[in-house]
Amino acid sequence: MTTLEATLKKAFGVSLLLSSALIIFGILAIALPMVSSIGVVTVVGWLIMFAGITQLVYAFQSTGIGPFLWKVSVALIYVAAGGSLIARPAAGVAAVALLLAIFLCAEGMVDVVAFFGTRASGGAPWMLLDGIITLALGFMIWNQWPSGSLWVIGPFVGISMVMTGATRLMLTLAVRKLGEPVRQ
Repeated sequence: MTTLEATLKKAFGVSLLLSSALIIFGILAIALPMVSSIGVVTVVGWLIMFAGITQLVYAFQSTGIGPFLWKVSVALIYVAAGGSLIARPAAGVAAVALLLAIFLCAEGMVDVVAFFGTRASGGAPWMLLDGIITLALGFMIWNQWPSGSLWVIGPFVGISMVMTGATRLMLTLAVRKLGEPVRQ
């Protein structure tokens, strides 16, 4: 076996493992919506907190009192927001769910309006369908907010993980199939 073949075989194995892990963890996120929703918000809280700490460190590299105070203020807002999400993840889930509902409603409206501008093109009906479904999802989240918030974020992330894992798995298998003639 050549070095190239060994490298390809190792890369295939790693890609297969990571794809499978994404699918499995995505299914778990869908199956355990409350746990995964709180987990997602907690991770986002920590990321925001670390971004605030980084911003604070960056503030000390500023020249002048104005830029320094501005960067420190932004850093403190980041740290406070991240700390709030970590301390009260259920409230954070409600806030993220509300933002998601607003985003989906806005995206759906834009797609429906864009349909009317492009309805002569071949793909326009798909744009309309996408807009209607996106609007419906946004309104469903909005209608159940805040009580249904714990049931939204985790499954959405889980669906995304399953789709990403499945896509990567299919790409991995396709690349492996392409590499077979090279080995023969």
